[in-house]
Amino acid sequence: MESSAYLTGQILLALPGIGDPRFELAVIAMCAHDEHGALGIGIGQTVSGLGLHELLQQFEIDPGEAPDAPVHFGGPVEPRRGFVLHSTDWGGQDTVDVAGRWALSGTIDVLRAIAEGKGPAHWLVALGYTHCFLVAGGGCMHLIDGFRTRFKCIPVVHEMSAGIAAEHFNECRSAGRAFALVTTGPGLTNIVTEVKTLVDNVQRASEAFEHFFK
Repeated sequence: MESSAYLTGQILLALPGIGDPRFELAVIAMCAHDEHGALGIGIGQTVSGLGLHELLQQFEIDPGEAPDAPVHFGGPVEPRRGFVLHSTDWGGQDTVDVAGRWALSGTIDVLRAIAEGKGPAHWLVALGYTHCFLVAGGGCMHLIDGFRTRFKCIPVVHEMSAGIAAEHFNECRSAGRAFALVTTGPGLTNIVTEVKTLVDNVQRASEAFEHFFK
């Protein structure tokens, strides 16, 4: 039987010794993967200091019957939007079936249903980036204005500082995940050193994969 070239409905696991702390213990649930792109939700790490009850309270939802389960770091998804992986016994307006193996919901309805004890039998809540390091001003101000409702924006004095701060924030596994925002032109040039470091880390990760597959 010819196997599919796509990974929808599969779980991807990081190999031991990958050599990059950002991928260490990574577990990715592939919710979509086709010729148009891919969507994976991280389920291997939890957000330190954040439980479901606190998350529900942020949405002004009474936790009700829901257990105070840990919240997972899902990757680059909106931090104020709960992405819930769950069993297929519950469905909402935006629920997507993932190869008949599980479902993905991304609206507040599934959180309300869980709190009311009317949701899916099995579920897992994942959030995305929470912090943004940036040099304020110039052409990125319109982005910053939009980001303020989604991320905690932390200004720094140099784009390289933004890249270093975001990298070390993530390596320390603080209560959340961060990214650096830079603009084209001098801003992009200023972060080249940090990007080079990232490329080197990715190269080491690639070499680690090749070592394990030999």
